[in-house]
Amino acid sequence: MEAVDWQHGAQHMWERHQVAVSEANEAVADIEAVWFDPDPHSRSGRGVRVIGYSFSRRAVLTVILVRREDGAGYWGANGWEANRSDRRRYERGE
Repeated sequence: MEAVDWQHGAQHMWERHQVAVSEANEAVADIEAVWFDPDPHSRSGRGVRVIGYSFSRRAVLTVILVRREDGAGYWGANGWEANRSDRRRYERGE
């Protein structure tokens, strides 16, 4: 797993969705996670959508990352419990 820096997104993710950085990192590190790179919903074209399982939360999460300009991994932007559509994508390994 590449490095994810949550300095800009952690508080927003917690306040909006009550998802902790540790839970989001588990989903990103999930070997069965599904990556959409680029995220089809990204406005900048640098966004990446990761759908993976968080063992500590016992839930599939959708995590939004932004590829860093310096190539040193990703900025963590947001994360939430996956909706039905994203859970299906995860279960099917799409």
